[in-house]
Amino acid sequence: MSNQTVTMNVPPKQAGYAQSMAIIGILFFVFGFVTWLNGTLIQFFQIVCELNVSQALLVTMAFYMAYFFLSIPSSFILNKTGFKNGMALGLLIIAIGSLVFIPAANARSFAMFLTGLFIQGAGLSLLQTASNPYASIIGPKESAAKRISILGICNKSAGALAPLILSSIVLKGADKLEKDIAAAVDAVQKNALLDSLASRVIGPYVAIAIILTILAFLLKRSSLPEIDTNTEDAATAAATTGKTSVFQFPQLVLGVLCIFVYVGVEVMAGDVIGQYGKALGMSVDDTKYFTTFTLIAMLAGYVIGIATIPKYLSGKKGLQISAILGVLFTVAAYFATGFSAVTFIALLGLANALMWPAIFPMAIDGLGRFTKIGSALLVMGIAGGGVIPQIYSGMFDQHSMFSFLYSSSIDFRHAFLYCMVPCYLYILFYALVGDKVGKN
Repeated sequence: MSNQTVTMNVPPKQAGYAQSMAIIGILFFVFGFVTWLNGTLIQFFQIVCELNVSQALLVTMAFYMAYFFLSIPSSFILNKTGFKNGMALGLLIIAIGSLVFIPAANARSFAMFLTGLFIQGAGLSLLQTASNPYASIIGPKESAAKRISILGICNKSAGALAPLILSSIVLKGADKLEKDIAAAVDAVQKNALLDSLASRVIGPYVAIAIILTILAFLLKRSSLPEIDTNTEDAATAAATTGKTSVFQFPQLVLGVLCIFVYVGVEVMAGDVIGQYGKALGMSVDDTKYFTTFTLIAMLAGYVIGIATIPKYLSGKKGLQISAILGVLFTVAAYFATGFSAVTFIALLGLANALMWPAIFPMAIDGLGRFTKIGSALLVMGIAGGGVIPQIYSGMFDQHSMFSFLYSSSIDFRHAFLYCMVPCYLYILFYALVGDKVGKN
């Protein structure tokens, strides 16, 4: 008998539940870090590119509108690549957007900076379209809100660190620099100061690009298991029988609007808080850290969510309480002054913390084979983070693209109140009855 070598194809070992959660947690940390740099960038670009409030808030417009335009294409990409490869591709796209900051800083071009932010938003759109349903589906449905709360701690921990790190580099001595720029004797001296300030952003964003590229490679080589969202259990199959379009799920359509207004109020609380403080007469050296205060409050909210959901509270009940707190803190900020007003805005982070973990699972529940496209529509709703700050600025800034909506200007405090309260009331509506619409 001749000796024969038998070759066996052994399937690669897949990551278990804990390891999968750890990998997704790293991804949530990444897009939390990149996203919450925007609060610092708004103040940085306002100085470097000599912008008014509405122009500076185009940072959020460019970043979040990428979600609107690219979330649906992201779902088609994920159908081709699968979740893991799609997430790795998203990391690479964010890295490319970060590298655009190099020529943008050298040219001191706000348009080019916005292009880089849009590309970053495109990568995050792909990353979030994959990672959020993955986190919802990877374990029991009852604990989906708890899982996303755990991942939210990764996200908001990064968000709390991001403005601290970037501000310490790009806005160091910002008050003195603003005075030096204002006192410059000629255009040459002024441009030299502005160019020097603009160059500060290059190092951090090159570092971000390198780290993201390494993470994309490691994710591609990881043992993260693939999830088939096209396979339905008996209950889901029965619920989706005869459905030919994702728009036949009213709880999803209403959920997209809920995500839209939720992300709007989250961005207002986190990214606009610095502008609010400046409007109250506070210095840039003080306001540059305000975003971190909001993120710390959000972290506290996530810890509360992990401790109480689902043992004491359902995600739905937590969303109801959160919406009510949002209204109360907004009204309190309107009546308060100085640092008390800023404190109440920061506390909106506490109110906002449990919203995404509750809304997303509620909206995609029972979608079955429509899960990927439903997730893409929900991620598209993140565009609210770009639109609502512009509506806010349009109420008191005649340079805003939304200023035509208002016959007369009001002050920034009234504008904040009029923007935020209706958003929280809609979230309360969705938490009470919106997610039940269309369900038997």
